[in-house]
Amino acid sequence: MAETDDFLATAAGGVGVRLVVTPKASRNRVEGVRREADGGAVLRVAVTAAPEDGKANAAVIKLLAKIWHLPKGAFSIRAGAAARRKVLFIEGDATELARRIRKWVEDDHE
Repeated sequence: MAETDDFLATAAGGVGVRLVVTPKASRNRVEGVRREADGGAVLRVAVTAAPEDGKANAAVIKLLAKIWHLPKGAFSIRAGAAARRKVLFIEGDATELARRIRKWVEDDHE
């Protein structure tokens, strides 16, 4: 994934999404893009699943696949599988995925 202060970066074969995940939340939801103390941006996601045995990661993938209308099989955790801060990789056309995700964030969560 290319270094960027954006939450989304294009890469060979897809896009990387910088996330901060809140497990054991009251409901599953995307809380929007937030600026971090280091100046970088992350997409904040809350899920009801507990952070054990990959349940929270699976819930994040299920939620994002549903709202972005993408197959769950296109998603993988590239970094931070056991941490709140993660890099999620989505396989596909990087330009189209980036456009689609940015539009969704701008339309629904900013």
